[in-house]
Amino acid sequence: MRENNDLISVAQAKLNPHRVGDRLFGDVAAALETTTGAIHAGVCIDTGSGTGFCAEHAAIASMVTSGEYAIARIVAVWQDAKGGLTVLAPCGRCREFIRQMDPSNIETTIILSHGRTAPLHDLIPEWEWPEPEPPVPF
Repeated sequence: MRENNDLISVAQAKLNPHRVGDRLFGDVAAALETTTGAIHAGVCIDTGSGTGFCAEHAAIASMVTSGEYAIARIVAVWQDAKGGLTVLAPCGRCREFIRQMDPSNIETTIILSHGRTAPLHDLIPEWEWPEPEPPVPF
């Protein structure tokens, strides 16, 4: 697998902010590497009425379109107006989306900064479906 800084650079290269009215498209980008080594990227789309999606969703959609589902590692980035780059942890919705693509994705490496990573299972506590509660005696 490539170094994490390389995947961060792939995501950064996809940043392409575009404003339409009060909405901003492409200001967050994500890149992922599948377990086969393929790289996929995507950007966020902020639309009204909650119909938009995060950059991670776009990258995952690209991956699924290519017939893959298992993610080795993933990163999202945002760049401010002065060029400062921020690595972003996936939101809760994205964490669950990653998990549901493939059972093995609970082990996906989430890039949290240039020098910090965590497996997805550390970011989703209580991710397993619980066992039924035993009957309560009356």
